[in-house]
Amino acid sequence: MWLSLKKRLFAAFIAIILICIVAIWACLDTGGVPVLNYHQINDRDHNSLTVSTTEFDQQMKYLKDNGYHTITPAELMDWAQNGTPLPDKPVVITLDDGYIDNYEEAYPILKKYNLKATIFVITDFVGVYPNYLTWDTISEMHQSGLIDIESHTLSHEELNKAPSTEELDKQLKESRKALEWRLNKTVDFIAYPCGSDSPEVLERTKLAGYRGAFTVDYGLVQQDERAYAMDRVPIFGCMPNEMRRFKARLRLTRIFAPLSKLQRNLYDSGHDKLANLIPVP
Repeated sequence: MWLSLKKRLFAAFIAIILICIVAIWACLDTGGVPVLNYHQINDRDHNSLTVSTTEFDQQMKYLKDNGYHTITPAELMDWAQNGTPLPDKPVVITLDDGYIDNYEEAYPILKKYNLKATIFVITDFVGVYPNYLTWDTISEMHQSGLIDIESHTLSHEELNKAPSTEELDKQLKESRKALEWRLNKTVDFIAYPCGSDSPEVLERTKLAGYRGAFTVDYGLVQQDERAYAMDRVPIFGCMPNEMRRFKARLRLTRIFAPLSKLQRNLYDSGHDKLANLIPVP
């Protein structure tokens, strides 16, 4: 029993040292823009990828009241690659998949606070499934000037598992063509389904004509960022103290993002007990 206690104390000590190192490093690393990553916004589905309408309203109000300025992926890329100035406290709001509640619930709240957002759409799902957007609702949001519509592939296939290069190219190119034809706009950005990237996916995305792409990895976008593997800040629902977690993930990304990656690496290497000691909101 004494030996077991010593092992637990040693593991806790190591975890604390690692946390301190990451925190000090993060504090020295200044700059970076948060790209918030949402999926569903409703009061019906109770899962980690669904933020309630009330919580979403509170989070958007917090951004507005605290001086955050929403920008588009294009503005983000202009800054990252060319140094184009950004407003104070810039933030990008993104929603993945294209659920109908993005129009019914999220869009009115974004209009209420005059906040820009980007919706990454699975084009083969549009107007086909009842819980997904239609082309009419997509067009209305696009024409408002607040909502940027970009690609989330044809059918939400994990791109790093595509059976062939031809299928990978089809997922990348055909979704882009559909959006450009329907909306009469240039589609420059894509969010990888499930964050599924690889060196080949990054290269084919570039060749498909996209200007940049987003993963689901937790982190800030920095200047000179890899344009085809930009991090985001995942925002989860159905968790206790959601507003407190939202503020922590938004404001302390430089600390919690590397801790999250460390935690994931520990889990992957079988050090579950040590990983459980890493605090990540």
